[in-house]
Amino acid sequence: MHEKRVARAYRFELWTAIAVYVVLLAGSIRYGRPLADGPLRTIVLLLPMIGFGLMIRAIARHVARIDEYQRLRLLEGVALAFAITAAVTFSYGFLETAGFPRLSMFSVWILMGASWGLVNIVRSLVARRTVEA
Repeated sequence: MHEKRVARAYRFELWTAIAVYVVLLAGSIRYGRPLADGPLRTIVLLLPMIGFGLMIRAIARHVARIDEYQRLRLLEGVALAFAITAAVTFSYGFLETAGFPRLSMFSVWILMGASWGLVNIVRSLVARRTVEA
């Protein structure tokens, strides 16, 4: 029961933070882009980071609520995803030197998410095979 309560609290906090982010993002795009360069424009364009900060808070609170085993599994998954992302981005950095096109830093986050998903899928398959054996 505790795990369901923890998961429910996390989903509520995270989706609330995402909603704040989306609203602030839409507002900053709508009203920030047309503003003249200057401090006001910078502040308006950074407003979505409030929602991002709330997401970080939700994740930190979730990690504090989960048990040690889940925390260990989470850490292992993130560490492996980080290592994969580092290897791929360093490799691509060398390829940019060879003339490959420069990529946006946003692509690193996409790669990190994909790596984390791949790590979790592989680890689940290995765990399932171990249980079946």
